[in-house]
Parts: sequence; C-alpha cells; structure tokens
Amino acid sequence: MTTTVGLLAGPALADAASESPEASQVARETHAEALVPGTPCSVSARACVDLESQRAWLIRDGKVTRGPMTISSGGEGRATPVGHSFRVYRKDRDHVSGESRTAEGRPAPMPFSTFFADGGIAFHGGDPSRSSAGCIRMKAADAEAVFNDLQNGDKVQVVNGSQERAARGEAS
Repeated sequence: MTTTVGLLAGPALADAASESPEASQVARETHAEALVPGTPCSVSARACVDLESQRAWLIRDGKVTRGPMTISSGGEGRATPVGHSFRVYRKDRDHVSGESRTAEGRPAPMPFSTFFADGGIAFHGGDPSRSSAGCIRMKAADAEAVFNDLQNGDKVQVVNGSQERAARGEAS
C-alpha cells in the first residue's frame, strides 16, 4: 500500500512543484482575498515578504503590526522561494548554520530563526545588507520580533509585489 501511495503522489507532487507559484490554485485563492493595506499580501497571512522591495511585515487580523522591516533574501543561485501558503514549522532561538561559516571557520549564527519553507528557509537575525542563502535575513530586533510573534502553523507569504499586483489586475 505504501508503494501505491508513493506512485500516486509522485506525479501529482511533481506537477505542483513545476507549476508557477502565481498560477497555482493556492495563488488564485489568495488573490481572491483582500490585501493588507501597505503590503502585497493577503489578509490570511501572518507574515509577508516582498522580494522586490526587500521588505517584510508582521500581520494580525488583516492589519500590519510591525513593518515594513528591511530584509535581504537569497542571492544568485540561492533564491528565496516564492509561495502563498508557507507555514512556520520550527523555531530555534540560537540556531547556527549547517552550511555557512564565519571568517574564523565556525558555523554562522542565525539567531531567532523562524523556519517556514523546505530547505531550512527561515527568518533570522543578521546583516540585511548582505544576501542570504535563501533565508530572510533581518536586523536582530526585527528577527526577535518575528520569532516572538509567529507560532508554528502561521501562514507566511513570500511574493514579488509587481507580480501580485498584476495577478490582481492592479497597475504597477
């Protein structure tokens, strides 16, 4: 039975993975929701990231509670994934990177890590003037606020603002 489930799920997952984030059923449902004023995200989000403007917001009940916050996202070859329904799945106050190192060769600190996407993608503290390895890097105070506010299961939307406006039929 496990093999059958694997065979049935495999192609469906491959199709979903190859579909453009803006063309997915989840994106269409999100685009039907109202926007949170001042953000490119819907009222169902608890956190919003706009990769184009390199800004993020915390949201509660359709209102911004913190932001815009300056962020840096993934650099060349390590892009931050776009998605409308990521979910917080783990938090680690004192996380260290498994792949990035400091100049001294130690694992790079990732304080106040709030993980929300496959591959260890998280909000975390760091220098927002440098691109990350796909994570959302932000000032320590902002990362701590995100860590303290978001809970496991909370929805995170990571979008490109102009694509969101276009999908909703709004001018850029």
